[in-house]
Amino acid sequence: MEQYEPDRLSPAQVAAMRRSFRNGRAALTRRSLLRASAGGALAAGGLTALTGCGIPPAGNTEGGVSAEDHSEEEKTVNFSNWTEYMDVDDSGRGHPTLEGFARRTGIKVKYTEDINDNTEFFGKIKPQLAAGQDTGRDIIVLTDWLAARLIRLGWVQKLDPANLPHAFTNLSAQFRNPDWDPGRAYSYPWQGISTVIAFNRKALDGIEVKTLSDLLDNPRLKGRVGLLTEMRDTVGMTLLDMDKDPGKFTADDYDAAIARLQKAVDKSQIRRFTGNDYTSDLTKGDLAACLAWAGDVVQLKADNPDIGFVIPDSGYMTSSDNMLIPNKARHKTNAERLIDYYFEPRPAAQLAAYINFVCPVDGVKAELEKIDEDAANNPLIIPDKAMQAKSRAFRSLSSKEETAFEEKFAKLTGA
Repeated sequence: MEQYEPDRLSPAQVAAMRRSFRNGRAALTRRSLLRASAGGALAAGGLTALTGCGIPPAGNTEGGVSAEDHSEEEKTVNFSNWTEYMDVDDSGRGHPTLEGFARRTGIKVKYTEDINDNTEFFGKIKPQLAAGQDTGRDIIVLTDWLAARLIRLGWVQKLDPANLPHAFTNLSAQFRNPDWDPGRAYSYPWQGISTVIAFNRKALDGIEVKTLSDLLDNPRLKGRVGLLTEMRDTVGMTLLDMDKDPGKFTADDYDAAIARLQKAVDKSQIRRFTGNDYTSDLTKGDLAACLAWAGDVVQLKADNPDIGFVIPDSGYMTSSDNMLIPNKARHKTNAERLIDYYFEPRPAAQLAAYINFVCPVDGVKAELEKIDEDAANNPLIIPDKAMQAKSRAFRSLSSKEETAFEEKFAKLTGA
């Protein structure tokens, strides 16, 4: 197996850069930009757009369409990612892990942060994919539900395991078998996104919060509870609280979860449904407790000792952003080598130290301890086995289900 070793930074350098990252660039986090998931798409008529415009209906496929691979003669790979989703150097312009990969392989990475939301980006690449043309990208990063759609449409390529030895070996168990890509034949996770219960200890003023029911039912929290505008996260956590598996629920289960949430809305228990903007309300204490994304909680806790989190005994929701190779990509082998690189513990640790989301790489903790011991021991970044066991994923939806479920959720939230 090839070994790539990105430049190492001292713990002091990393700590200073992380403070700068939190206080500056990280103010606009990855999830703050993920506002047009399937829910956001519905509000803009996006679900229709996903299945219209001549796009064939989603169904099982045998894989995407390859192009002639120019990896050997063209030592490059074109990587499209979300904004603020890569490690940066102290200038704010360089990316140490990408530069380490380039030096050791001779493959230059053309890295572009041109993904602002799933639906918008899908609209950008849809015409080329539908026409069987090269998008100009070798790696794209998409959230579960859209990654699943592209796989069903046959618009991404099956990966070559021979080029992914580290990825196959080091992929964390909780990310190995999503129902939309069993065994990860077409995708590998870039980062995991966990949904937990966050709270402001001062605002709780002695109130105990351990479950979602505590948020929805305690009259002392009336008007001081926040839920998320991401349907899969809020409904998924509600299903878990009702002892239903988000990976296997029925339409009746979904309706029961919506009814449970509607009761809380009707009695004004819920202050509001939010995207990433819950962070300021939680910090100020306007929200005593809320559903939150783990990456945000890590950053908030670093700056405010009153911020805490709890993982309900019933479990928590985990999704992922995923690396895929679109049809007709010119540099498939180079792309697979870059994917594999991020599943080596050392570059994975360097990335995790900056962006604070769930690292999907086993064996990364020892390397991360050398960079940032606090991050290495944070279960929101490196889940231990007990936390991994509580992780649950929202099952794939058919196009019909997606439309119906999002309509009901939009009515609940007033979107």
